[in-house]
Amino acid sequence: MDIAIIFLITAGIFILILIAVNALMFWSIKQSNQKIDELLEKGKIKDFKSIFLSQKKNNDDLEEKVRDIFLKIKNLEDTCETTIRKIGVVRFNPFNSMGGNQSFVIAMLNDKNDGFLISSLFTEENSRVYTHSQRTNGERIKCTRRRGSKS
Repeated sequence: MDIAIIFLITAGIFILILIAVNALMFWSIKQSNQKIDELLEKGKIKDFKSIFLSQKKNNDDLEEKVRDIFLKIKNLEDTCETTIRKIGVVRFNPFNSMGGNQSFVIAMLNDKNDGFLISSLFTEENSRVYTHSQRTNGERIKCTRRRGSKS
């Protein structure tokens, strides 16, 4: 084999490698241009300064919304401490001689166990309803008779 043929074969292989590298670079640039077009909204945005300014404005708006949400959550937490969230009803029979559980107690308390109790005592002669206030320290205020009715 002649040196000229070897040189031509080597040059041909080298040219094929350069064509492959060129095609790979062309494909890479095309992918980058597609991403840039997507970032620039296909020509609507002309420079990066407007992108950064719009993102800063969006970020400021989102920060304010997050602050508002945290304030609303704090207000809801404060409100929940004072709202009645624990409710219970117990029916009972205070006297063995009477049938049925016609007397009852209703408890309505908040998270700190402040609230009130309503109790009804049903007897053969009459029915009485009492209220009890419940304080945070667990003390009960003296029972008061609110209403009584003869049966």
